[in-house]
Amino acid sequence: MKVILTKDIKKIGSAGEVLNVANGFARNYLLPHKFAIIATKNNLNRIETIKKDAEIARLEVENKYKAIALKLADVELNFIRKADENGHLFGSVSENDIVKALEDKEFEIHRSHVNLEKHLKELGAFDVEIMFTSDIIAKVKVNIENE
Repeated sequence: MKVILTKDIKKIGSAGEVLNVANGFARNYLLPHKFAIIATKNNLNRIETIKKDAEIARLEVENKYKAIALKLADVELNFIRKADENGHLFGSVSENDIVKALEDKEFEIHRSHVNLEKHLKELGAFDVEIMFTSDIIAKVKVNIENE
């Protein structure tokens, strides 16, 4: 089925792009979530407006992320966890813990933006990347102390 994307979708395409996708993918995912419209003659004439609207939305989101990234530069998160005598935590500090701590400081960040290779499982100070886009990256200091 030929569709026109109305929003940017990672690994699929950009807004205004005409794609040929599986019927089920279009009917069950793209169309109900309003990520795409069917590529009719009438809709094909609207591609330029779709692209312009998407660019405006992209710029708004990018400006929002830049503002949040500037504020995050001064943020320091402290966690108190139980640890053994070697400094290894019995639990860990995960993306969810970091997002919840940032919410307490009134930052709206999705857990997919927190860039951890693995959960933090030791006492100490760490720099955690908050990656909004490939260009907009903020670092947050995370301190983990023994209980």
